[in-house]
Amino acid sequence: MSTARRKICVAVTARPSYSRIRSALVAIRARDDLDLQLIAAASALSDKYGNVVEVMEAEGFRIDRRVEMGGESGTLVAQARSTGIGLSAMATAFDALKPDWVVSVADRFETMATAVAAAYMNIPLAHVQGGEITGNIDEKVRHAVTKLADLHLVANEKAQERVVRMGERASRVVVTGCPSIDVAREAIADPSLADALVQQLAGRTGLDLGRGFLIVSQHSVTNEHGDGPMQAGQTAEAVVASGLPALWFWPNLDAGSDGVSQTLRAWRDQGRLPQVRFIQNVPPEGFIRLLQRCHCIIGNSSVAIRECAWLGVPAVNIGSRQSGRDRGANVQDVNYDADEILAAIRRQMKVGRYAPDTLYGDGHAGDKIAAALATATPQIDKRLTYDI
Repeated sequence: MSTARRKICVAVTARPSYSRIRSALVAIRARDDLDLQLIAAASALSDKYGNVVEVMEAEGFRIDRRVEMGGESGTLVAQARSTGIGLSAMATAFDALKPDWVVSVADRFETMATAVAAAYMNIPLAHVQGGEITGNIDEKVRHAVTKLADLHLVANEKAQERVVRMGERASRVVVTGCPSIDVAREAIADPSLADALVQQLAGRTGLDLGRGFLIVSQHSVTNEHGDGPMQAGQTAEAVVASGLPALWFWPNLDAGSDGVSQTLRAWRDQGRLPQVRFIQNVPPEGFIRLLQRCHCIIGNSSVAIRECAWLGVPAVNIGSRQSGRDRGANVQDVNYDADEILAAIRRQMKVGRYAPDTLYGDGHAGDKIAAALATATPQIDKRLTYDI
């Protein structure tokens, strides 16, 4: 292991993964004792899902390896196959880059390939955002990566407690906060930028956004495979009934995403979404600035739980995807029922804004993550007993 500059290899596999880790990438790159290696993989390479690589490169990051993992069909079998393809391709990338540490982000299914490859190659693995509870396959992936990891960089004390209860040494669990809160803190420093972005999108979409709008971010739920069209339809019905313009962000690549996408296209093509415009991707700061100006965020994205708690943005969380995740007062939970969703939207609009909540950090997680990676020892030291 190099005693001069540690090589820190970070794998970004999707649009949300980049926003989750971006501030840490900046902090790692800025340190004299660390070298950043960056792998872009899976849907981060796809035009269909916003081509996050273009955003990363535009923001000055060099991509050291591109890892194709396939699986753009958004089916259950594609998830499994993509993980297998990714395991082989990640191993090849790690063999070429020879990192001192690999960093795996959060809980998407592609992160299993990153974690297993690093573990089997005896490369120390750091996991960001372990110890949290949710629905969906994400929780299984998150906990599995925790057991493969050697360093745990968690968002809060509750997550820290859970990781220790899973048998990991307390000395290996560092509370850093969530890096996405860093993006929020930086993005809102100049409110005029939010106003300018809203005006730009109003001109581009033809929507009247000046009096407020909704943001929708809803993904398929893998253990409710096949229900995506119904779920998307209920949300669309509520959004239309609200009478408000809406910016709807395209779903992630998860099993069932094709069903959600086909439903949304059908509604659009039939003219049933007159005040809805679909967006594939915006830079992380841009998304935060839109949240600053929206009435409410609707769907099942963790953004509603994390960033919106810190921003005080009202959120309507639909269904089971975020079940069990620690949340602030800004979130109202509802079922996939258009009437419930609409009633929650109206309640949240009356609130306006909530007090900011630091449940997921103070906005300085990136520096804390970089510091932990610079000083952590590489040896693996698991407990032999477990208290889950």
